[in-house]
Order: sequence, then C-alpha cells, then structure tokens
Amino acid sequence: MSISHAHYGPATAGRWIVAGAAALLMLAFFGGLARRAAAQDEPKPKTPQRIGRFIHVPLPITGQTFERTRRMVRRAIERAKKDNARLVLVFEFDVPKGQKSFGRGSDFGAAHDLASFISSEELSAVRTAAYLPRPIEGHAVLPVIACEEIIMAQSASIGAAGIDEKIITPTQRSAYTEIAGRRRTVPTPLALGMLDRAIKVLRVETEVGQEFVTPKGLEELKKRRAVKQPEVVKRAGEPGVFSGEDARRMGFASYLADNRRGVADALELPPTALVDDPSLEGDWHAVRVSLEGPIRSDTVNRAQRMIEEQVKENDVNFICLWIDSPGGSLVDAIQLANFLAFDLDPSRVRTVAYVPNEALSDAAIVALACDQLVVHPRAKLGGPGAGVPSKEEIDDARQVISKELAPRKGRSWSLMAAMIDPNLNVFRCTRLGDVEYFAGEELQEQPSPEQWKKETLVTTPGVPLELTGDQAERYHLANRVVDDFAGFKKYYGLENDPTLVEPGWADILIRALASPGVAVLLFLFGGAALYIELHSPGIGIGGFTAAVCFLLFFWSRYLGGTAGWLEASLFIAGVSCLLMELFVLPGFGIFGLGGGMMVFASLVLASQTFIWPRNEYQFGQLQSSLLSIAGATIGIIVIAVLLRQRLPRSRLFGHILLEPPVGEEAETISRRESLVEYNDLVGQRGTVATQLTPGGKARFGDKLVDVIADGELIECGAAVEVVNVHGNRVLVKEVGSG
Repeated sequence: MSISHAHYGPATAGRWIVAGAAALLMLAFFGGLARRAAAQDEPKPKTPQRIGRFIHVPLPITGQTFERTRRMVRRAIERAKKDNARLVLVFEFDVPKGQKSFGRGSDFGAAHDLASFISSEELSAVRTAAYLPRPIEGHAVLPVIACEEIIMAQSASIGAAGIDEKIITPTQRSAYTEIAGRRRTVPTPLALGMLDRAIKVLRVETEVGQEFVTPKGLEELKKRRAVKQPEVVKRAGEPGVFSGEDARRMGFASYLADNRRGVADALELPPTALVDDPSLEGDWHAVRVSLEGPIRSDTVNRAQRMIEEQVKENDVNFICLWIDSPGGSLVDAIQLANFLAFDLDPSRVRTVAYVPNEALSDAAIVALACDQLVVHPRAKLGGPGAGVPSKEEIDDARQVISKELAPRKGRSWSLMAAMIDPNLNVFRCTRLGDVEYFAGEELQEQPSPEQWKKETLVTTPGVPLELTGDQAERYHLANRVVDDFAGFKKYYGLENDPTLVEPGWADILIRALASPGVAVLLFLFGGAALYIELHSPGIGIGGFTAAVCFLLFFWSRYLGGTAGWLEASLFIAGVSCLLMELFVLPGFGIFGLGGGMMVFASLVLASQTFIWPRNEYQFGQLQSSLLSIAGATIGIIVIAVLLRQRLPRSRLFGHILLEPPVGEEAETISRRESLVEYNDLVGQRGTVATQLTPGGKARFGDKLVDVIADGELIECGAAVEVVNVHGNRVLVKEVGSG
C-alpha cells in the first residue's frame, strides 16, 4: 500500500486539483447564467411619464397670489411623486380679461417671495417654465426670470419692472441680481436694465460668445477678453422693454408660442399631457350639464345659462358636459364652443365632455371645445348629422376652428374641421416617431414642414370625418376611453356622481312632450278625440281633447325647434279641407285628398329639422318620422273601430257617441242614399240630431238624414225645414219651434 500510495499519490492529487478547478469554473458559468436569467425575470423600472401642469398666476401679484401658487405647486409635486411622473410646471402669467395694466401694481415683497420659491431647492426636481401670452410689466417680471426657461407669444413683451417705483432701492437691485444669478435665464445686466431706467445695457461678442454688460462692466470685460464693437440694447433713461422677437434674439426667451399647443410643442409634451388642474386648489366641485337632442339656439342658451350660474354662484370647478346629440345648427354650436373655450377660465374651471353614444357633426365641435374629452369605445364623433350647413357656414366655422378654438385647446384643427367639412383632406404625418394629423394648410403652418412625412389619407373625400371613440383616442382627440360613467368617475377621482344641473319645469315639460313616444301618443289621442267629436252631438269633450292634444303637439315641437308657422298652417289648412269635404262638398274628393296630404306633411315636418333629407342621418330621421306617423294612424283607425262598436252601448259614455242605425233603419237609409230618394223631404220639418257646422244629421220622422245648414250654425235639437234637395245634398234652414 505504501508503494502504491508513493507511486500514485502525486498524479491522483493533480487530477483532483484539475477536477476541482473545472467544477469551480462550471459553477461560476452557470451561476452567471442564473443571475442573468433572474435579472431578466425581474421587472425593469418603468420610465417615469412626463406630465405638464399649467399654474395660472393672475396679475398683479399679491400676497394671496403667492400663497395660492405655492399651495398649487406643492400639491402638483405630491401628485406627480405618487404617480411616478416627471413634472413640468408652466407658470402662465396673465391679466384678467379686459384688464390692460399687464402686471402693474404687483407687490415687490410677494413677487420676490414667489420668485424665491420657484427658484428654490424645493423645485429642483421640477422643470419650470414661464409662459407670457401678453405683455408683462412691474415686479411681476421677477418670478418670470426665476423660471428655467421663458416662452413668449410674439405679441408679448417683458420689462419696465420698476414702473411702479419712484426710486429703485438697493434691496430691489439685490433681489433682481440674486434671482437672475440663481437661474441665469435672463442675464443679470438685462434684469437690472428692466428694473432701472437709468441703467444702460450693451451686448458684446467675445471669443466665447455673446455677453450683456453695463458700461462699467464693459471696461472690466475688456481686461479679460477681446471684445468686438458693442451694441446698445437698452439706453439709459428709457424703460427696458423687450418684445418676444427681441427676447428670442437675445437668447433669454427659449421659444415663441402664441397658444398652449405651441407651449406643449416647445416643451416636447403631447398636448393632452399639458393641462390645467383646478383641483390643485382643493377638491373637485363637480356638476353635470346635459346637452341632448338637436343643437339649436334654445338648447345652447339653456346649457350656457346653467353653466354660468353654477360657476358664479356655487363655486363649481368641474363641468361634465354630457353630450348625446346629432348636431343641428353649426352657427349655434360654434357659439357654445366659443363660450366653453374662452369665457370660462381654465385655471378655475375644468370642462370635460363625456360622449356615451354620439356627438355628430357640429356637436363634435362642442365636445372638442372642452378642456378634455372622454368617450365610449363605440361612440360616434363627427360625420353627417341632423343639420346640413351651407358652404358659407362651413367656411366661417373653419376659420374659427383653425384660428381660435383648436389653438386655444392645443388640438390639431384639421381633424376638428374635417368633422363638418366634407372637402377637407387630412393625412397621417410622421416626424421622428411623432404622429400628427394635418391637412395640407396646417402642415405648412408647422415650424419645419419639410421634416414631416405625409402618409395615408384618413378622411374620405366628399364625406365629413366620422370617428369612433377608439379612433378618437388614437388620433389624439379623446383623452380617455371608458366603458361607462363609472370609468369616467374613476379616471377623475370623483367619489360621487356629479350633481345633475336640471333645467326648470318648463324645459323638462317641453323635452318630455317633444320626445317621440309622447308625440305619438298626443297625435293618437288627438285623432281619436276628433273622431268622437265628429260622431257626437254638439261640441263636447272630444273637440276639447283634440284641440288640447294637437295644441300641445305643435307647441312642444315649436319650442323644440322642429316646427314653425309653416307646419302649423299646413295642419290647420289640411283639417279645414277635410271638414269641408265632409260637411260642405261631400263626394268631391279633391279637398279630402289635398287636406289629408297637408295634414300628413305637417306632421312629418314637425317631427324633424329639415324639409328634404340630404345625408344618411336625415334619411334615417325621415324613416323614423314616417314610421311614427304610420303607427299613430293605424292606432287611430283601431281606436275608431273599437269606439264605434262599444262606446254607444256604454251606460256611462253612451251619450258621447251616437249609436249607428241598425236593422231595418240602416237598410232603409242605405237604400235611400244609394237611390238618392230625398226629393220627398222638400218642405218637411224635422229635428237636428247633431250640431250642423254646417253639415250634420237631422231626423225627419223615422228617417236619419245627412243634411247641410243653409246659413249659420244650428244647435242640436233645433227645428229645421228642408228647403232644397240636389242629389244627395239636403239643404235645411232653422225654423221656429211652433
């Protein structure tokens, strides 16, 4: 054993060493594979989404402005952290509507506090931008230069910061120097030049770039660098005021944008990601206003009135505009859209359109004029609707949409306009991964149109653009697609249903009466009552009921915007012709046929907003109107048959409807009427069985005869005498009872 051990020991040990090393290498290899597999299985950290929030800073700035702004900013930061989002804050400095002071009167202390807060460490993780849609003066300039970048409209200007001060104090100079030096958005000499009229500011070019200096600073700069010929950008004794173009050329305005969509583009944010959030001041105070049925002046005025009352009187900051409308009047829709876009302060009130079913044609313009749009996946937006606007109306609306509404709401105007304009061609356009939808005109309006690649046509020539809810979200028109209103509430964090703002009792009554079901019932009952009146003695409950039913029918349709004097006149003329056919000219069919056609036409026209259908939607409405009237007519016939059979035998209502002659009396009357044997009645006296207006029935002995009064109306029960007979026309006159 010792010999064996001595012989094999070293070799065996070497083999064990090699085997151990190989095992370690395999463990290391498979361990690395396992760690990589585990790393792949672990969820990768989600890239934070970039969101933007407008913070409206009303001018002039006061202590209250500072506290409100700070509260809103802190709340926005908390929500962004909760949602793991990167926040971009856009401070929009603007004056109330109609004011022209542009920030004059701002308190220096409050402005300095706000500037210090915006440039503090507390906002170090937030990107800050100042947006100036209009000129700004006074100490409101100070928080503007505290932002990381400045975006101005071309018509805006900035400067004259010391316009409210008789003497510029060292404290004020120190504050402007501190804030300008902290952010370096506006060069310190320029900031001081805006504050103090006495300061002269020069722009010079050196080997390292452009610099702004005072005359004293220029001398010091020359000692350090080679300086080219300086340019005076602000003279001593003049207010330091710079336009948007000046600010862009000097480099302290990073972008020029005339609307919020331009601001979103400048900050590389989707328009739907840069919004106002009035709830930053507190919780949502939400109400719901319904816009249902055709768009007309009365529905627009009612919705506008209800929204104004809620905002002014109840401190509401969230308006849910529930839209379920086929459109109707483009002019009235534009009026409501302008109200939603411009008359409501988006920093105070958020407007959200909710479309569960349809917002066709011009109703879609109203929906897109709200701050945000939420739709059902299968809801319809745009396309043919209840109205067919003229070319002039479309051209005017297109100008309003492209120049005012769409820029105000940060939307592409091409898609909005295509929903009412069948001749507008809109294309899908791409640029470095970005997707937009432009008509040729809007494409040329882009800063660099050559960078966009025009791809597929998304509209159909000759037809207004119609989108489903899912398509609207893909086309960046809808902010959210939800299956029901519960999803809407969840998206906006609403615990309870928004308070439904209902119109007055008169509006509710009109809407109920104008509904298709109630309209059919009114026509049905009115026709049945008229039948009873024509077969009963005197003017009674039948005539009164018929008059009330038809009056309510046309009144509700008139107030609902589908009936006017034409429809009412046609109906009255048609009924008059039918009565003339029955009582004055029996057997002569032109009045009966013409009267029936006029009544039918009046009922059809009173059920719709157009005369001749001109698109698919209107053809559908015409079909619905015809079916409703046909159904009501069949119902009237059925009711008439039942009344004729049963009502005369009723103990309670037998006196309302005369029982038709039966047996031998009916056969005799039929024989006499067929043979026209009424000559024997000349000179005979009888009694009126039904009121003669002028036609009716009279009884002569055992004969019940259709007669016509010669003269005025003759009451039931009066004595009459036959004065003439012409065929089947029996002419009578009233005589004394003796």
